[in-house]
Amino acid sequence: MSKEFTVRSIEAIPVAYPEPVDHNRTRSVCLVRITAENGATGWGECCTYFPEASRAAACLVAGMSERVVGQSAMDTEAVWQSLKAHSWWYGTGAGIASMAISGIDIALWDLKGKLLGASVLDLLGGPVRDRLPAIASLHGTKRDIGAMAEEIAGYTATGLHGAKIGFGKAGDAHLGFDHDRDVAFAKAVTEAMGPGKQLMIDLGMKNHWDIPTAIKRARAFEDIGVGWLEEPLGHDDPEGYRALRAATGIRIAYGEREWNARGVERIVRTGTVDVIGLDPGRVEGITGFRKAADICALNRRQANAHNFSTAIVGAASQALSWACPACHLLELQPIYGPAQRDLVDRPVGHDNGYVRMPEGPGLGIMINEDLVNSARLDQS
Repeated sequence: MSKEFTVRSIEAIPVAYPEPVDHNRTRSVCLVRITAENGATGWGECCTYFPEASRAAACLVAGMSERVVGQSAMDTEAVWQSLKAHSWWYGTGAGIASMAISGIDIALWDLKGKLLGASVLDLLGGPVRDRLPAIASLHGTKRDIGAMAEEIAGYTATGLHGAKIGFGKAGDAHLGFDHDRDVAFAKAVTEAMGPGKQLMIDLGMKNHWDIPTAIKRARAFEDIGVGWLEEPLGHDDPEGYRALRAATGIRIAYGEREWNARGVERIVRTGTVDVIGLDPGRVEGITGFRKAADICALNRRQANAHNFSTAIVGAASQALSWACPACHLLELQPIYGPAQRDLVDRPVGHDNGYVRMPEGPGLGIMINEDLVNSARLDQS
């Protein structure tokens, strides 16, 4: 093992930031920085969202560091397996343990690429497609349906191939609670975006549909041409989803709340999901995402990067979506806040609706460490 490839240190950094696409709500994640003996650094992210979860992830990353320091940054698989084995009593790759593993794993892949002078995409085997379509990912927040439709159409007019809209979020949209309003919204957005653009609808935590409600909405959305309906019955209701699938032909999406490839395999085996959401900051990193996406590909299901966090998860999602056969598009936030625009030198973007291919070693991004330090939680 080359000494310069050896991991010298690992640091967990809980941070907080405003998210403009989520009604300017303050979000929190735990960043991870791994430094090699030669001074090279890799960055990762635990997609924790809440400050208490970010602090908890930081504690687990610190505890897991003894399994990483002194190891070769080349040994991403071995370190990943070691971390899962180490967490046997407090998660075995689930919950906060899975998020902690995610942050470490992403950082290690980034560092590995930088040490080898290769992109993470190349380390994953290179691109499996010539083009990767992008869609906008945002929440409905306005009271006026026409204003929301106009705003969304403005984003997709940049070339984006459609939009995924979260219902039941902060703001005044009141989507996901009234059938007629939801249908009017879907029709207005679809018409405003115009031909060739597709609308996807994602149910939020505030929405609690029963099976008859989900069937009625799904049938109406299917008639409008909605591309998929995400988590209409929550994240874990195989019997409900089986009934929904039998009653409508709309594509059903869920899975982003699974913690690992085994969880993804479990929901795929139910035969009730068409599009499986995966978050590299939650599903055990780049290694875990790849394993889960391979399961999706083997079962002819679409995998879809959640990609609703900082530019670090964005860069990881970009590389994975180019490399994984099951990934057919990438969601991009149409408005970048500081966690995307200012955190890195090259946020993930698109050219006329197609995601740019990653460039540069590792994740292809340089981190603004001054911004990271100013955003730390619990600053003294």
